[in-house]
Amino acid sequence: MVHTRKTAVAIVCGGGPAPGMNSVISAVTMEAQRRGWDVYGIYDGFSHLAKGEKQYIKLNYDLVSRIHLTGGCILHMSRFNPTKRQADLQMVVDTLNEIGVTYLVTIGGDDTAFSASSVAEYAKQCGRSFCVVHVPKTIDNDLPLPAGMPTFGFETARAVGTMLLENLMEDARTTNNRWYFAVTMGRTAGHLALGMGKSAGAIITLIPEEFTSETIRLQQIVDLLTCSIVKRYLTGRNYGVAVIAEGVIEKIAPEDFHKLGDACLDEHGHLRYAELNFGEVLKKAVMKELKKIQIQLTIVDEKIGYALRCAPPISYDIDYTRSLGYAAVRFLDEDGCSAMITMQHNEAVPMPFSELRDEKLGRTKVRRVDIESTHYQLAKDFMIRLLPDDLDDVKLANMFDLSPQAFKDRYQYLFL
Repeated sequence: MVHTRKTAVAIVCGGGPAPGMNSVISAVTMEAQRRGWDVYGIYDGFSHLAKGEKQYIKLNYDLVSRIHLTGGCILHMSRFNPTKRQADLQMVVDTLNEIGVTYLVTIGGDDTAFSASSVAEYAKQCGRSFCVVHVPKTIDNDLPLPAGMPTFGFETARAVGTMLLENLMEDARTTNNRWYFAVTMGRTAGHLALGMGKSAGAIITLIPEEFTSETIRLQQIVDLLTCSIVKRYLTGRNYGVAVIAEGVIEKIAPEDFHKLGDACLDEHGHLRYAELNFGEVLKKAVMKELKKIQIQLTIVDEKIGYALRCAPPISYDIDYTRSLGYAAVRFLDEDGCSAMITMQHNEAVPMPFSELRDEKLGRTKVRRVDIESTHYQLAKDFMIRLLPDDLDDVKLANMFDLSPQAFKDRYQYLFL
């Protein structure tokens, strides 16, 4: 049933871009207009709202009818965090109220989901009338959706990243004495790195979830990579690609941080990984180990991240995001509020903000790779990496110029 009551919905996009954002904006706009609503696209996330600035565009069919095919975000992005100060929350609520907003659709990842839930709570405390629904976006795939259900943008990012890794693998094979260390986005979870590495046939993929202890030493990463290179070298292949999720950095012991250069924090207190030359650190450390055993090759470090975020969405993400945008509007029109909209078994299912929040940490829960799953174990079995049985391999020990027992003593810690 098409409603004729006049109301207004605002769209706010937070965090970094992801393929399919314009598709959500398009779907929300067209479905809201079909219901007779006004649609306001807020520029630059919450940043202008928190200053009382009414920086927006009134969206309509002609502006959005074809943007679902494009990458990027027509409303631009901001990582501004309105939850740090109550004054910012107050200003966001007041400014939205002054614009005449009755409904708010936020598009973003875990931080934006938390911001959206905080705005909803504060608006309720202030007696304001607008309700909030969040659309889960992140190429990291780390929002707490049901198992097997990706966040939008992930599948496109994985497809584009896989192509890039395939090109690096072919370059490594062609030169025949080169390894690439590809550091990929994924600050808390290794879904993207694992998905790309498995699809592209990377030799080894390292993700934060496989390290079960709270902290690890940088040398552990160096040893895993070095052993993978040497084990593959013994097969007659002096080339390969290693994928390392940037979230591995967070596992490294604080005393090793000085090796990563200056660390800057973003608005949410996270390391700006793009400014940490982690690949260069790993390259130098592994080359030092290889020099000891006289294996000659070139290691090139590559960052794979920003090239994925604004890619045009593949058909999966277009279909997925149009469904999410439509479902978000329908949820609001049915008096829904304070939830993240999801698609489960081809049905729209809202997940209340209260179910998403980790009360101990005071933020949105994070979905990590289940290292006990068949999905992960299969991916790991495809890798070439040091295994427990390799500790008794005399050829490997000889390559490291160690006795079998000394080799075992040196590397068995990797399996403890």
